[in-house]
Amino acid sequence: MSLRTSYSLIAPFYDLAIDRFSRELRRRSLQRLGTVEGQSILVTGIGTGLDIPYLPQGASYTGIDLTPAMLKRAQRLVGPEQDISLETGDAMQLPYEDEHFDAIVMHLILAVVPEPRRALSEAARVLKPGGRVLILDKFLRRGELALGRRLINPLISRLATRTDVVFEDVLKAAPGLRIRSDEAAAAGGWFRHIELDKA
Repeated sequence: MSLRTSYSLIAPFYDLAIDRFSRELRRRSLQRLGTVEGQSILVTGIGTGLDIPYLPQGASYTGIDLTPAMLKRAQRLVGPEQDISLETGDAMQLPYEDEHFDAIVMHLILAVVPEPRRALSEAARVLKPGGRVLILDKFLRRGELALGRRLINPLISRLATRTDVVFEDVLKAAPGLRIRSDEAAAAGGWFRHIELDKA
């Protein structure tokens, strides 16, 4: 089953499954954007728009997602005062020119896409020098056994998400990005808040 198909089926139930758990995590992550007046910000994998209520005012946002069914739900959350454009697109092949965005938000997307290294590399490509990437996702630590997560990955990765992604390996695909902060977010550090910048 393709990612687009599985998330089209999941779309009506996605918020019920993930909103309550992720709400505070999203809010805390997006606070890191700070003052965004006049900035252009990409929200990769915007899904049903659960980040939209917490996006700081003053920026021009582009939300991209592979699944039109998810974007249709996200559109309902866009307020009249918000500058948010929602577009269908692939995080692993972003349809934007190099060095286009001041910041990029990647919430619960790197552990979903089939090629997380490619997705982060694309984010680095479209990010302006000095720009930041905010990541919220679940990652294994390098060398972490996590046998249960590794065993369920072949099944769950076909339906919704991966449970075997090691962030340090993903970061190798984007050598221009460096870690500004890396903090445990939830589930004993499986979910992490990571902030990167582009030198």
